[in-house]
Amino acid sequence: MNRFDFTPYRRTTVGFDRLFDLLENNARAAQGDNYPPFNIERSGDDAYRITLAVAGFKPEDIDITAQQNMLTVQGRKAEDTEEREYLHVGIAQRGFERRFELADFVLVRNAQLADGLLVIDLEREVPEAMKPKKIAINGAKKLSVIDGSDKGGESEEKAA
Repeated sequence: MNRFDFTPYRRTTVGFDRLFDLLENNARAAQGDNYPPFNIERSGDDAYRITLAVAGFKPEDIDITAQQNMLTVQGRKAEDTEEREYLHVGIAQRGFERRFELADFVLVRNAQLADGLLVIDLEREVPEAMKPKKIAINGAKKLSVIDGSDKGGESEEKAA
């Protein structure tokens, strides 16, 4: 097992325990089952998409739960009561549970199942109070709110 030891970093940093725990848990989980396969993509500055290959599953067979910073996708196939004689079974029909750790302020916006692909759209929505602000020097009345969507480098001025 190829595992990185974060102990020296834990001794010299304060407040990063959650980050180190995430890295260690992710390394542990990566060694497990890789079913179903999935993609994670960035579809915008604050938009993400998770796509899972869930061939053979119907919408009623899949349960998606978002709780705090965890997104859980579970698939449970109903028992097939029809007797069949398979010569080869290459399409997985087993249940699964896939967990995704979400960053703060990441919300699930939409989920769609089409053509055997489950697509989950996510968006990071940072509250106004958490966005960085320019602080005026020497008690000047004006404060600048830094707007992440402003590409020109100019900020929107707001009176304090």
